[in-house]
Amino acid sequence: MKLSPREAEGYFAKPDAGRTGLLIYGGDAMRVALKRQQVIAALLGPNGEEEMRLTRMAGGDLRKDPAQLVDAIKAVGFFPGPRVAFVEDCPELSAPAVLAALEDWEPGDAQIVVTAGQLKATSKLRKGFETHPNAYAVGIYDDPPSRAEIERMLAQAGIRDVPTEPMSVLANLARELGPGDFAQTLEKLALYKLNDAAPLSLEDIADCAPRSTEAGLDDLLNVVAEGKMDAVGPLLRRLQAQGTNATGLCIAATRHFRTLYACASDPGGPGQGINRLRPPVYGPRRDRILGQAQTWGARRLETALTVLTDTDLALRSAGQSAPQMPLVERAMIRLAMLSRSR
Repeated sequence: MKLSPREAEGYFAKPDAGRTGLLIYGGDAMRVALKRQQVIAALLGPNGEEEMRLTRMAGGDLRKDPAQLVDAIKAVGFFPGPRVAFVEDCPELSAPAVLAALEDWEPGDAQIVVTAGQLKATSKLRKGFETHPNAYAVGIYDDPPSRAEIERMLAQAGIRDVPTEPMSVLANLARELGPGDFAQTLEKLALYKLNDAAPLSLEDIADCAPRSTEAGLDDLLNVVAEGKMDAVGPLLRRLQAQGTNATGLCIAATRHFRTLYACASDPGGPGQGINRLRPPVYGPRRDRILGQAQTWGARRLETALTVLTDTDLALRSAGQSAPQMPLVERAMIRLAMLSRSR
């Protein structure tokens, strides 16, 4: 039988130990692995692997020894409880061995859990699970986790008191990060909040979120917008050492100052303008952008955007011979000076 994504989410949380098997397939190996870990942990409990109720095998090995899967599901364990025979990364050429095990399965045997890459609708492996009356097939796609899935992951990590704004920030973070990085971020948050009964805050997320080149860009753009000229040079050199190029810096600065201009030029004032931003901004970043927009005003932000446009044209000019990073540094210092003018 085939499970829809919504049905699959509920089944992964509470799988049926009486099922013959489960196929999890998809193009993103990390997403498939996370779902496999979840369902096996739910089937076996916390001590399943220690009690030798989990048997692992590589899917490619079934081509040489197709009987090992049947042996695994029939084997009698030393400890009571559900058992799982897990076939990892199963290729289409190993489908006959898996399908034979599905046919040989009887109540009391170990449940068969198989993972695979992207499978076509004509795949024998996929068809075998989809048409089996007591087995499931689930396709995992590259969609970001739903709110319900994020809530489940938070609860699993021991984080239960999450207000609306931090939850929205986590949802945005889940869209930006890969599934493995997002799961590690939640683990880090769980350790960070250990024995802390206070609700999850935006500051907690900021302290635990991955640091990247983009975060360095935010640091640079904020010191420029706030007129901190002495910090411009060191931050530029750090970003250059990380591999950021001059054109990328200019594009990022233009995006930031356009955001400020959208707030400052709103007929209802910056306070209403920031509410119209899409995607919305929250927490300390919102306060910072609002403060910068109020300080600059629409007129000076128009001048700043003109400076950045001229710099961008100079960087892209075919006849440009001057070093590019000093051009950007000069523009950033000019903007920082402009922020102080009245």
